[in-house]
Amino acid sequence: MADKTLTCRDCGLNFVFTTGEQQFYAAKGFQHEPSRCPDCRSINRNVRGTTGGGRPRELHEVICAECGKPAQVPFLPTMGRPVYCSDCFDKVRTTRR
Repeated sequence: MADKTLTCRDCGLNFVFTTGEQQFYAAKGFQHEPSRCPDCRSINRNVRGTTGGGRPRELHEVICAECGKPAQVPFLPTMGRPVYCSDCFDKVRTTRR
């Protein structure tokens, strides 16, 4: 693999698709190269503010099972299963590895 120069479909500027990014894409099983530069990808993601299906992301208010702080999660919590704020989730996730 070698760095590739691609053209952004939104702004028309060239950007580099590095070998590291190519390896990441291959590891994730992505079939296509990026068609937008990193800046346009970020703008597009922020403007959309949606999930992959085009629907606005619905957030649910919860109380963290670890620290008791209010938090928002992008899924409907299931009764009997703990839900964590992002800080506590990171801590719990690292202890499970």
